[in-house]
Amino acid sequence: MKKFEGLIAAPFAPMDKNGELVYDLIPTYYDFLEKNRIVGAFINGSTGEGVSLTQKEKMNVVEAWTARSREKGRVKVISLVGGTSYKECIDNAQHAVDNGIDAIALLAPYYFKPAGARQLAEFCALIAEAVPSIPVYFYHIPVLSGCFVPMFDFLQEAAPIIPNLAGIKYTHEDFMDFLSCIHFMDGKFDMMWGRDENLLSALVLGTRSGVGSTFNYAAPLYYQLIEAFDTGDLPRARKLQQISIDMIRLLGKYGGIATGKGYMKYIGFDLGQFRLPVKNMANESYVKFSADVKSLNMEEFFSVV
Repeated sequence: MKKFEGLIAAPFAPMDKNGELVYDLIPTYYDFLEKNRIVGAFINGSTGEGVSLTQKEKMNVVEAWTARSREKGRVKVISLVGGTSYKECIDNAQHAVDNGIDAIALLAPYYFKPAGARQLAEFCALIAEAVPSIPVYFYHIPVLSGCFVPMFDFLQEAAPIIPNLAGIKYTHEDFMDFLSCIHFMDGKFDMMWGRDENLLSALVLGTRSGVGSTFNYAAPLYYQLIEAFDTGDLPRARKLQQISIDMIRLLGKYGGIATGKGYMKYIGFDLGQFRLPVKNMANESYVKFSADVKSLNMEEFFSVV
């Protein structure tokens, strides 16, 4: 299983004014990511509102992304199939494989939570064994899933029972655990960093890929950051990471995850709003938000539509 290298975007779910998915925008979205050197699309995740979509909608999203991928093939597609029912996850996984997905990702059950690493690994194994031909990633995001099992413990339990386990999308701040996972089994697993605001720290530890929402609209910023790190220009790398942090601070100032769609609208790609219960930005707030974005003086770092 080949490891990813580069930026993997977590696409937003394109919505109309009534909160219905606009599948026809997905081919354009795929081309937009490709133009900005994105190597993968992590669909149906947090940014893609996977937990707010119906089972049928998630399958339709997979079909739209994989259809475009089959035509072009440069941006690999990973679909999050996780949830609270492993039976439902298996249905999603098998459907994704049937449609040519490149990999799937699993999420810890977030209602009845696993008691420990062993139970989490056994839950994931039930799904992974149903799609043995496809790489399987685990999506570690304890702030939302409520599952704080250390990933080093998970790998120790999962590696012997999940042959197609490829790696982890690691969206947490435990650098000690992350580094231990990188070194586990001589670096076998693909450890993809999931916190855009401290990508530089993860590069120092050895990651070569990241999965994030801000890669949608600021891919050039992060590719310049990676280049600066790779060439040993740490002062520039730190400066670019600070620009990322300043940009991400506006997410919190204007309500959270839905502000990402405000950034997309700002660069010229309007994807609508998030579904409830996520708080969306009011029109009058968008005017203030736009002024704040302009004050960052980072036009050169935004993705090109």
